[in-house]
This record gives sequence, C-alpha cells and structure tokens, in this order.
Amino acid sequence: MLAITLITFVGCERVVDVDLDTAEPRLVIDASIHWLKGTDGAEQTIYLTTTTGYYNTQIPTVSNAVITVTNGTTTFDFIETEPGTYVCTDFVPALEQTYVLTVIANGQTYTATETLKAVPEVGEIEQNNEGGFTGEDIEVKIFFTDNGATDDYYLSRFKVNFNAIPEFDVTEDKFFQGNTIFALFSDEDLEAGSTLDFRLSGISQRYYNYMNILLSISGSNGGSPFSSPPATVRGNIVNTSDPDNYALGYFSLSESVEVNYVVH
Repeated sequence: MLAITLITFVGCERVVDVDLDTAEPRLVIDASIHWLKGTDGAEQTIYLTTTTGYYNTQIPTVSNAVITVTNGTTTFDFIETEPGTYVCTDFVPALEQTYVLTVIANGQTYTATETLKAVPEVGEIEQNNEGGFTGEDIEVKIFFTDNGATDDYYLSRFKVNFNAIPEFDVTEDKFFQGNTIFALFSDEDLEAGSTLDFRLSGISQRYYNYMNILLSISGSNGGSPFSSPPATVRGNIVNTSDPDNYALGYFSLSESVEVNYVVH
C-alpha cells in the first residue's frame, strides 16, 4: 500500500490509498568491460544489483556471488571488494577475442557471450557557438575515422560537469564506411569553462541494437538509458537455471578512448 497526498486548488488535503502491484526483484548485471587505449586493461569491475520500487532511493546490491570471465583458455575471477562490486585485477583484453561471462548468484547461473571490439583514435574537436535551433547553443563535434575494412558500431558517452548522469548515443558506419565521422554534443547550459568528458567505444552489432532500443524508449537517442523505460529490454544474459527468471543488463567488451574537452 502506498499513501499519496494530493493537494487541491483550495488547499485541502486528502490521503488516497492506492494498491500497487509489486514485481519480484530481478538481478541486474552491469558487466561492461572497457579496455582504455594506452592501458593494459587488467583492472575491470562488474556490479550486481536488483530492481526495486520506483520510489526507493537506494538500489539493493547482491553479495556472495561467483563471477568469472573466460576466453576459452584462461579464467578471470571477479572478487567482491564491497557489497555488489566485483573486481578483477589480472584481466587480459584482446581485440576480436570472444569471452564468456558466468555469474552464480542466489542459486541461479547466468551466462553471456560477447566479442571485444576495436575503436579508432579520436581526431579533431570543433566547437560551434551558434548551434541548435536558435543559433545560440554551443555544439561540440568530436571526429574519428572509421575502419573501411570492417562493419563497425560505436557507443558515445558524454559527461558534462553540471549533469550527474551521462548521455549516450550509438552510431553505425553503414553510410560512413571508411570515412570520418563525428559525435555531436550540445546542451543549452554549455558555457565557457564547462568540461565535457567524452568516451568512444567499439561495440558489437548486437550491443548496438540493444542500446539503440534502450535509448529510444528512454526518451530519444542521445538521452540517458538509466531513466525508467516503459518496457523491459532484454540483453544477452541468459539464466541457464531458469530461463523465465531472466536478469537485466548486458555483458559487453570494448576498446575505448577518452578525451576531456574544456569549452571556450
């Protein structure tokens, strides 16, 4: 039962009891492996939580799970360092290598398979101070050159200093094969001195499709996928113990590049 206080136009208050259906919590697996260019990629983190009520301010974590990732010959163990946080310090990333994730939690076994995808270097960055529909917004374009020999998919992450939640966008090279592409970010609150942290990741076609749907139902491409969507989006994680008791989230592996830009 949830008590909601309604304030009428005449200042009266009435408490209305509303019966709400509460779904059983589902496991949420945040298993995004990022191999940042210029690093060995040895330290990686996976997070386990569960779904919770809409008005709950704290997200429940999941402890005492067993998490491994294997490349077929080597198994990498993710050890719980704090509730719901599992860290591996000896991971070995390799481009186009296929990895298998296994999560054993609460007597259930979840698995997923994914391939680590490459990403190009970031090139020129352009700033336009007369962008947007009004011609008064600041736009930042970050350029990179696609590999013309392969079909490629990219995930862009934008984090500005005045927003707590990053924004995302996905791109495919279908119409830009081998050409220079740019990621575009604009916000009416961008001003001189604002900082933009940008991360570009190479992703698989399946992850591109997943994120494209997730971003679409969360508002629009370029929005945040962490708002509450009107439908459940299933990722690539399968519960081999009980398929109906599926987990949310996605197992992805990406080579990534990051840049920090200060608006002028």
